Amino acid sequence: MTDLTKLTLAAAKKGLATKQFTSVEITQAHLDKMEKNRDLNAYVTDNNDDAINAAKDSDARYAAGKDKKLDGLPLGIKDLFCTKGLRTTACSKILGDFIPPYESTVTQNLLDAGAVFLGKLNMDEFAMGSANLTSAFGPCISPWKPSDNANKQMVPGGSSGGSAAAVAADIALAATASDTGGSIRQPAAFTGTVGIKPTYGLCSRYGMVAFASSLDQAGPIAKTVEDAALMLEVMASFDIKDSTSMNVAIPSYATQLTDNIKGLRIGIVKEYMKDLSDEALDLFNKGIAWLKDAGCTFKDISLPTTPYALPTYYIIAPAEASANLARYDGLKYGLRIEGQTLDDMYARTRREGFGDEVRRRIMIGTYVLSAGYFDAYYVKAQKIQTLIKQDFDNAFKDVDVLLTPTTPTDAFAIDETPTDPVTMYLNDIFTVTTNLAGLPGISVPGGISKRGLPLGLQLIGPKLSEQTLFNTALVIEKAAQFKTSFDHLKKING
Repeated sequence: MTDLTKLTLAAAKKGLATKQFTSVEITQAHLDKMEKNRDLNAYVTDNNDDAINAAKDSDARYAAGKDKKLDGLPLGIKDLFCTKGLRTTACSKILGDFIPPYESTVTQNLLDAGAVFLGKLNMDEFAMGSANLTSAFGPCISPWKPSDNANKQMVPGGSSGGSAAAVAADIALAATASDTGGSIRQPAAFTGTVGIKPTYGLCSRYGMVAFASSLDQAGPIAKTVEDAALMLEVMASFDIKDSTSMNVAIPSYATQLTDNIKGLRIGIVKEYMKDLSDEALDLFNKGIAWLKDAGCTFKDISLPTTPYALPTYYIIAPAEASANLARYDGLKYGLRIEGQTLDDMYARTRREGFGDEVRRRIMIGTYVLSAGYFDAYYVKAQKIQTLIKQDFDNAFKDVDVLLTPTTPTDAFAIDETPTDPVTMYLNDIFTVTTNLAGLPGISVPGGISKRGLPLGLQLIGPKLSEQTLFNTALVIEKAAQFKTSFDHLKKING
């Protein structure tokens, strides 16, 4: 039997349906490989016994001919999603060993589709980071290694680093992730996986530990475009428990996949062409050539507010984080450090419970929301956010999709990580605009850098254009013929 962990989600579903193997077998294969790859620190909470029991239930449904859309398929769940009876910490000390009494809507949708949960995946604390280095459980390590130094530890990106690393290392067929400013797409680009941030409101935020509520959005990281489509059509749904949820029909993205995109109008954003590495620019030009061969037309466009996107994001996101994280006070759940007074207990708990990056963003957010600065910073940022949305609205009058790099460079090593927070924030320069505008964006692997590391291309579309993005990404996927980490990892893991 072939290595079941190397299958795509779609191939695994077909294999289960045709009785080539059982769910118990493919689940156990993943659990065994998880154990062999503990050094990646991708999983922070295991779910082994429940996973095997869920796999047995799936096998019974297959035997009865009553299998569901994702029945028996082993997935990883980002530790941001509340899972009933299974520890959820957002990789922060302040949540301690919190075990939710309820299920997030996204994970409930996956359970209802028969999916098997392998465990909870590492992430930047409260999703604040671009390298998965702020986790209370320690950094997650990418399975990719530079060709010139097989001992160097590379970051998998963040905040969904555990999700990306698990999929790239074949210790999950696919994984849930979340994106506030690029936290699905940047890790996908760094690890040679596919990641889509859907339209804001397409996936419910109920049961997701909140960072910045107007920007947070759930989405999948997967091995292929088809797998990402399969995941999203299950994860997405209308939810009355989320006031921002969109009440729209969810298409069958996977069955409607096509590489026939002739006549599609592609926009090239002139502001995104600055400060690109030579390798990122070379891949971008290849992407243009691939889409031209598919019959697409191109038009240069301008998004004048692009230079203001990062500072706008780093005012709005910390402000919302400051409000959302005020609930962690040591009273109701999670960590409590006793003090001499109530205020002292609050201060001690938060000092011990929050990491440096989270404290930094809370302080920034509290500052911009304070009297005397609210209008000068937060209100002004909201006005610029409106202008950013208008830029995109104007652009999509003339084009259907925007093609951009996902990241300025390939992944960096842990010991190469910028110590300056502002430098680290620049990693999200091509991704934050879609969150500010509530638009969908997808990263698809397109090539390998000189160091042998993945590089990604990003596609951005208007609201609810996920099918168009999947179709366009499929064309790039086929043209690039990107060899995922399956072959690369043979050299490392044997």
